[in-house]
Amino acid sequence: MPRAIATDAAPPSFSDYAQAVETPPGARLLHVSGQVGARPDGTLAEDPEAQHEQAWRNVFAILAAADMGPTDIVDVLAIVTDPAGVPIFRKVRDRMLKGHLACSTLLISGLASPAWKVEIAVTAARV
Repeated sequence: MPRAIATDAAPPSFSDYAQAVETPPGARLLHVSGQVGARPDGTLAEDPEAQHEQAWRNVFAILAAADMGPTDIVDVLAIVTDPAGVPIFRKVRDRMLKGHLACSTLLISGLASPAWKVEIAVTAARV
């Protein structure tokens, strides 16, 4: 099982994520490509929060296909297109991960489609 690492010798996390996560020896690693808020049929919600939720559902579906789940996530890379998306990302991430702490990096940048509000990529590990 991955283990969260914390130290007072570095600044604390700015929201609910781990400073570091140790992956145990022999763990299977899964790298999930960035997922946007598109539904499996290709449609896209206009509401940013709905896009964030769908992006997480897409990540979880890929994890499930590899016999993994949300608690196997060790690292999250998220990109939002607008600074106003930062609190939305944090709120949805915390709700979807239900207290599970993973490493997290959040960027504000453009995405390949101007309609996309968020893209989430993860790394997961399971022994």
